[in-house]
Amino acid sequence: MKKITLLLFLLIFNFSFSQKKELRKAQKLYEAGDITGAEKLLTDFKSVLETADQKVKPSYDFLRAKIAQHNEDYTQAYDLLLSLKDISSLKNDVANQMNLLSSAIVNSAIDDNEKGDFKNSARKLYMAYTIDPEANADYLYFAASSAVNNSDYDVALEYYFKLKSIGYTGVVTKYFVTEADKDTPIEVSETEYNLYKKSKDYKDFKIEKTESKFPEIVKNIALIYAQQGDNEKAIEAVKEARSANPNDINLILTEANLYIQLDDKEKFKTLMNEAIAHDPENGSLYYNLAVVTADLGDKAAARSYYEKAIEIDPSSENSYLNLVALILEGETEIVDKMNSLGNSRADNAKYDAYKIEREEVYKECVPILEKLINLNKNEDAFKTLMNIYGTLGDTDGFKKMKALLEVNTFLYPYK
Repeated sequence: MKKITLLLFLLIFNFSFSQKKELRKAQKLYEAGDITGAEKLLTDFKSVLETADQKVKPSYDFLRAKIAQHNEDYTQAYDLLLSLKDISSLKNDVANQMNLLSSAIVNSAIDDNEKGDFKNSARKLYMAYTIDPEANADYLYFAASSAVNNSDYDVALEYYFKLKSIGYTGVVTKYFVTEADKDTPIEVSETEYNLYKKSKDYKDFKIEKTESKFPEIVKNIALIYAQQGDNEKAIEAVKEARSANPNDINLILTEANLYIQLDDKEKFKTLMNEAIAHDPENGSLYYNLAVVTADLGDKAAARSYYEKAIEIDPSSENSYLNLVALILEGETEIVDKMNSLGNSRADNAKYDAYKIEREEVYKECVPILEKLINLNKNEDAFKTLMNIYGTLGDTDGFKKMKALLEVNTFLYPYK
């Protein structure tokens, strides 16, 4: 009996020794950069290594995980590393490898995104998030965006609700300093910022926080519901967010944009006025309000909003062009009246009066277009002004605009 026991012990010892020996060989090949050789060795001795005891098996699985990661089999690498995270002897190595895996997965997801493979991009980004949910919440946000791009709305909703439940905002603190002999600020790390504050070589220290992504998350939840035809849930999602932050202008705009999606322009108009009350110096708010107000038929109010948008932001090209288009809409009614007249003396007199009225409409647009041309040589402004000059019989003005259009350079300021 003793001999049998001893023989069994020797067999187990030799088997265990063989396992360790082959594993060490494979590890050396991997460390030398021969990944293919290491993988082949593990495959050849799979039956031996798969049955290894708990002293050898974790190291075997860890090497398999590293090889899988190298081969871009991120799911296998992730599963193997996850199974090893509680092994005390490998805890630090697994944590470091998980960080490397996270970076590799994200880089691969970026490549997928650039190729338009949004489905795999979303899947990989979500996997990267689960590696360290606290540190990698940004990846969950980008995973949701990729899911939307792939029209995987149910998946996107799942991710957005996760973001909502963890209170994700995506707010980042940025640090800026300016070198003492320069005027342009540069972004630095928090550590550098604190160091530079003690130095006379830097000035104008500034800390900024990026805007919260929470309103966008709520907006996307609402828009997905709207896309799925569930308008009730869409409105409920926005109202819930606004009840917690009633004065958040981004949430007001989110609700306003939702009503545009639902073609409720009156509600949009009401909400835009509410937004303006909170941010009266925001030219884009007046511009958007003008567009919808014009669609609703209130031309006078729309005009005042366009003019206010230009007053606040004189560089708003669309405000100039839309204002001109709005003014020129008045021409249609005048032309209809002109075309309805007969040839009597009274009708001829009316025709002449309408002609003058029509010319006044054109003349009203001239200074607006001139301002836009002086601003940035807008091509649409040149074309419109050329046509107006042609209609008004201003030959010199017409030729000047035509010449500028033909050379297509727009190098010279309009005078």
